[in-house]
Amino acid sequence: MITRNLFPAIFFVGLAVTLPVSPVWAQQQAGFTKTIDVFGIPVNAESCVSNKKVLHVAHVLAEYLDNNNNGKVDNLKVVKQLRKRDGGCVSVYCGDDGYDPCMWLFEDEIFPQGSKKDQRDATIEEVLHLVTQTGYAYAYPKQFGEKSGTKIAKAMDKARGGYKGPGQPVKKYPPRAWYTYNDRTCDYACMVTEYFYWGLTSILGGQSYSGRYNEIKHEWQLNTKAKIKRKDKALYRLLTTKKYKLPKKLPDGKYKGIKLKIKKP
Repeated sequence: MITRNLFPAIFFVGLAVTLPVSPVWAQQQAGFTKTIDVFGIPVNAESCVSNKKVLHVAHVLAEYLDNNNNGKVDNLKVVKQLRKRDGGCVSVYCGDDGYDPCMWLFEDEIFPQGSKKDQRDATIEEVLHLVTQTGYAYAYPKQFGEKSGTKIAKAMDKARGGYKGPGQPVKKYPPRAWYTYNDRTCDYACMVTEYFYWGLTSILGGQSYSGRYNEIKHEWQLNTKAKIKRKDKALYRLLTTKKYKLPKKLPDGKYKGIKLKIKKP
């Protein structure tokens, strides 16, 4: 819960609005030695994570929020939701012993040079999960809410061949399904998160590099914009509707809108 007006305000470069500093900012930074402020959303890292990788994560987040690199967030509604929620942050760890309410990444799955066969930059996925799960799902609950009955959930149920339950089916997905995520620990909300990721990154060209289709076809078959536009029309319409101001370009970690700096918490 956020208590308004009890915290100092922070003014972001190029953003014509003053937003409150998150009341959980201090606890989000506990145990970290590096932090970067991305439009008021903290990207925190342990000392063993290289500056290059920390900056890459921050740049990818900035590109998702300011896709045209003009120094202003594209969708203020989404940023406000990210700012007011405890999970509105990113944590980068060196080992697999890290866990906190933020969206987290491990140092060995970050590749600033980009994804290629057998070397996927997980930054693109995990940072997008933060933006959709903690931002879009709350800014547009009827459209992107991670529960049954929303627009994206209805599209997902069709993509799963008509299966509407949580996680994956006990047996097999219907043969007409093209989204067949197979993690039994993934509940319904999680399934929506992953579906959003697959859809948007495929539209933006992030799932079509050499060898990628063979890596993902067991859970996602529409790995290009053309395939989604042809077969998953509901998802395509939703993710390309202008008023939601979703990214039109896949982040590459080369953000130029404002200068992001590493600081000590």
